[in-house]
Amino acid sequence: MATTISTPLIIFSILFILTCIPTSSFSCPSHQKQALLHFKSSLTSMINSTSYQFLQLKSWNPSSNCCSWERVNCDGTKTVTELHLHGLVVPLPDIDPAPVLSNILAPLFHIRSLKLLDISNNSLHGEISGDGFLNLTELIHLEMHDNSFNGSIPSQLFGLRNLRYLDMGYNMLEGKLEPEIGSLRNLTTLVLNDNRLHGFIPSQLFKLDSLQVLDLSVNNLEGKLGPQLRSLENLTTLWLNINRFQGPIPSQLFELQYLQNLDLSDNNITGVLSPEVGKLRNLETLALRADFLYGKIPQEIGNLTKLREISLQRNRFFGEIPSSIVNLKKLEILDLSENYFSVQIPNFIGRLQSMTGIDLSKNQFVGHIPSSMQNLSNLEILRLHDNMLIGDIPTWLFQITTLKALFLGGKRSNLIWNNKAKIIPKCSLHHLSMAYCGISSQIFAWLSSQKDLQYLDLTGNKLEGRLPYWISKSKLQLIYLSDNKLSGLVPHHLFESEYLVTLQLSRNNFSGELPENIGQIPLSIFKSDSLERINLSKNRLSSINLPLSGDNSTLTSLDLSYNDLSGKIPTNFPKGIQFLYLGGNKLSGNLPWTLTKLVNLRLLDLHENNITGNIQNTLPQITTLEALILRNNSIEGFIPRNISNLRSLRILDLSCNNLIGSIPQEMISLPRMIETQNIPTSLDPSHSIHQSTYDDLLPGDLVVNWKKYFRGLRVDNLDIYSLLDLSGNRISGKIPPSLGNLKALKVLNISHNMISGHIPVSFGDLENIESLDLSHNQISGLIPQSLVKLGQLTILDLSNNRLTGKIPVGGQMDTMNGFENNTDLCGMQIRFTCPQDIQPSEGSEDEDVKQSWFLWEGTWIGFPVGFFSSILILGYFLDFLRLFKIW
Repeated sequence: MATTISTPLIIFSILFILTCIPTSSFSCPSHQKQALLHFKSSLTSMINSTSYQFLQLKSWNPSSNCCSWERVNCDGTKTVTELHLHGLVVPLPDIDPAPVLSNILAPLFHIRSLKLLDISNNSLHGEISGDGFLNLTELIHLEMHDNSFNGSIPSQLFGLRNLRYLDMGYNMLEGKLEPEIGSLRNLTTLVLNDNRLHGFIPSQLFKLDSLQVLDLSVNNLEGKLGPQLRSLENLTTLWLNINRFQGPIPSQLFELQYLQNLDLSDNNITGVLSPEVGKLRNLETLALRADFLYGKIPQEIGNLTKLREISLQRNRFFGEIPSSIVNLKKLEILDLSENYFSVQIPNFIGRLQSMTGIDLSKNQFVGHIPSSMQNLSNLEILRLHDNMLIGDIPTWLFQITTLKALFLGGKRSNLIWNNKAKIIPKCSLHHLSMAYCGISSQIFAWLSSQKDLQYLDLTGNKLEGRLPYWISKSKLQLIYLSDNKLSGLVPHHLFESEYLVTLQLSRNNFSGELPENIGQIPLSIFKSDSLERINLSKNRLSSINLPLSGDNSTLTSLDLSYNDLSGKIPTNFPKGIQFLYLGGNKLSGNLPWTLTKLVNLRLLDLHENNITGNIQNTLPQITTLEALILRNNSIEGFIPRNISNLRSLRILDLSCNNLIGSIPQEMISLPRMIETQNIPTSLDPSHSIHQSTYDDLLPGDLVVNWKKYFRGLRVDNLDIYSLLDLSGNRISGKIPPSLGNLKALKVLNISHNMISGHIPVSFGDLENIESLDLSHNQISGLIPQSLVKLGQLTILDLSNNRLTGKIPVGGQMDTMNGFENNTDLCGMQIRFTCPQDIQPSEGSEDEDVKQSWFLWEGTWIGFPVGFFSSILILGYFLDFLRLFKIW
């Protein structure tokens, strides 16, 4: 008898089966959904839409399955395992937004099933929650780079034993790299670049034998690289550049057979590049820039047939480029710039067919540009400037169709442009530099066909005529045409370019009034406002009133020095201006107090004008001001006490004016003249200071009296200088001992005044001082022995004062010679022996004098005594003889 299953029973069975299926197979766990919604809510409430570009996460809503949300991945059980939350919030440009605090991450730490978490590039501030990350024990992949996390790396992070990928680069993490890093034995990628880590690499890190990528670049790590490197035998990428490592490259490094990318640049790596480098057969990039390597490049480098990039710039390599380099068929970039190569550029360089970039600049290469280079059919960048090359610049360079950047010439170069050459370029240049190449024509007409040209440098030639109209309609962003013979008016349409960022036209023959739209972009193209730097110094420009305006202008640097500008000092500069040069003109009147409105101004240079008035009434109060140059004017009055309000001031030059009164005690309240951190012990003149006359100064240099010479200080390194020059005034009174607190000063000059009193003993605390000039005053007393402590001192001038006593000896004082016209000084420096230093021969000089006196005195006394004694004796004998006669 056949049995039949009733329909109700079938329906009941199906319902029973469905109820037995876990709900998690249809949706993510509710607690994980709630955690994600809580995170979104916290983020939304914290973000100000006017400060950030914010991804709204619109798919994240309570009515849907969180596994279907954007940036969320789940596994087969509908459990959240991956969160791709990178770039949710990005600050808007030119706005200083409130920080996005790291505590908004707290809800995410409840999702314990996470295997991948990417929270990079979100402007997150604050410390990393160690306890929060300790919950995420399943994490394999963690990305936190490009934020603003601070504090140290929490030790709890090293408890994530499953972690294979850790990237915390581009933050502000501090402290040392702790030994607990060795606990992450499964780690294959460790990226901690661009932080503030310091100290030594712990030995435990070298136990991570699974590590393939190690990036610790741009920190303050130190020590020598040693044999432990061999333990990281699986490394493919090693980036340790921009730290403080020192010593030679250890030979164990060359045992890392899988190494593909090596960068040890910008450390203190020394010695030669060992031939053992040829063992790294898998190496694709080799970067050893800005170290102290020397000698010849070994021929064995030709064994690295997989190399795509060689960067050895800014070292001390010399000799020849090894011929074995022709074996590097994959080589794309060769950078040997800023070394000591002094041979010809070899012809075989034209056989490197994969080459896209060659930089041999700033060496001493001689001879002609090899013709074989025209065979480099993939060449995009060629930099040969600042060498000693000779001959005509070959026109075939402009026939290389791939060429985008060409840099030739330089002050030492003997390359010459054939002014009769007519070319029709086949390349589309982005950058062209032909400085000091003897070009005597007008600006090349064919440049107008280079529609992608962004950078043009024709400095130091003999260009004539006016600026062509096409320049203002081009895409040029940086124009350098200084040191030529260009003339005529500066065309107004040049300042209407929507691309132009930098304009250098100094030392030409431009004349007439300035165009009315400098610093102001027409409203029709306001969105393209771009002009940041203008240099029109050393021309013949004139104007009674400078027509500057535009509060929204992007102009940050304006140099109009050494022209024929007259009238009062204008005040309508763009509020964003940072560097303002108006020296060497005919500007007159008082220093405008309204300059205080320039709240971003860092440098104000008004030297050699006709400025008058009392400085105590007109000194602008600009808290951002770092350099104030007012020398060679007719400013009167006393140095105001409110100078202490200029909290950023590090360079002050008030020399050659009519200032009176005393040096105010408030000078010691200038923090940037006190703080000594990040100040080099000795500035390198070849890189930082240009010893020269006014005519040889570089555009944009700040001209000051630096160690008795007018020199140009590089404005891009402004934070390493500190100078106080009050010379050539009528300042009186005593030197405040508190000036010894200005420990950051490199130069102190208060000469040619009427200062009296003594040299303060506290001047021995000026630990960074290199030049101290107190000459031509009325200073008296002893030179303090404390000056012996000034280890950086190279110039000391105490001449023409009233100093007395012995000149201190020891240290740098033994080499000083500025002591003349102090009549009561003595010492070995001026070859005048002090009385207390005279050594007697035998017995004292006083005893000799006494003995001499005694002898003469005895003579004068003994002579009459002897004379009268003789008479008496003679008389006695005469009486005695008379007796015999009677008998």
